[in-house]
Amino acid sequence: MPPTQNRDPQTSSRATIADDLSTGWSNESQRAELHYVSGKGGTGKTTMAASLALAMASTGKKILLVEVEERQGIARIFDRAPLPYREELVARVDGGGKVYGLAIDIEAAMLDYLDTFYRLGVVGKVMKSVGAIDFATTIAPGLKDVLLTGKIYEVVTREHAKKEVVYDAVVVDAPPTGRIGKFLDVTTAMADLAAGGGPIRRQAEAVAELVHSERTVVHLVTLLESLPAQETIEAIAELKSHGLRMGQVIINRAEARHLDDAALERVAEEEIDAAAILAGLEKSGLEVDDEGLQGLLVEAIEHARVARGQLRAGETLTGAGCPTLVLPALPHGVEVTDLYDLASALVDQGVR
Repeated sequence: MPPTQNRDPQTSSRATIADDLSTGWSNESQRAELHYVSGKGGTGKTTMAASLALAMASTGKKILLVEVEERQGIARIFDRAPLPYREELVARVDGGGKVYGLAIDIEAAMLDYLDTFYRLGVVGKVMKSVGAIDFATTIAPGLKDVLLTGKIYEVVTREHAKKEVVYDAVVVDAPPTGRIGKFLDVTTAMADLAAGGGPIRRQAEAVAELVHSERTVVHLVTLLESLPAQETIEAIAELKSHGLRMGQVIINRAEARHLDDAALERVAEEEIDAAAILAGLEKSGLEVDDEGLQGLLVEAIEHARVARGQLRAGETLTGAGCPTLVLPALPHGVEVTDLYDLASALVDQGVR
């Protein structure tokens, strides 16, 4: 069953240190039907993919959220049982929007492929029983990616005359940045390998055409830290070298803003008037001893230094020239309800 929090994304007013970096939802992203979400491990790409799907569903759309790494990330983030290899409703949004989930199983995708193109349904099951499918995808790793991107292609290009659900957009929790370029461009390589023609070549060419068209964009999730920011810039260059279209750089876990830039710089350099702060606390009716005051000052300095570091990393990202979205850091991890709050922040920035 889908989550019971059928909430309409609403305004999220949590100000962050990086709000000025947000350029909003670009026209290219708005036009796209297929959205790949990638990022370095640990940046929260699965959370961002789920939040993006919810935000896009906020206007009543049907969105499919797909995962390709067989980790059951969709099931975990929506706090539900593992997904079978079929499209299932995982969340509703007020206004009629729906998010479906699909966890692609490689063996099942291979059986579908054999049955669709070669009418080898029974033979395929025999191949599975003797381990031939594992063998095939091991000796030809590119075949695995062709199966994954081929299944996504089938969903995106469905026609309304068929019985399956037709989606307004598909969001893919894609492989991390270290593999995303090769993952998406493998169809071009397979088209070259399958020089003799046949269904493999035809499918590879069709998928390559979709992935390299205006219907597809790649979003990169990053953090405001020097290493993730630099790796994001390198990933942008790699994607462009493959002829792939960039969507948004999604800045995740931006620190809350408590100080303006000038105050932040002073506090980071430990230029603090402790007596004035103590007087302000007392005026507010808060009593703290010397130990408590010192603890507050240390926390303020640490916050200022982290925030200053995020601002500097943000300056590095702005040089990449890509549209950006910004999401706040959540203090206690991510629950299902938090996905709706993050979706609200995306809607505030124009995601539709």
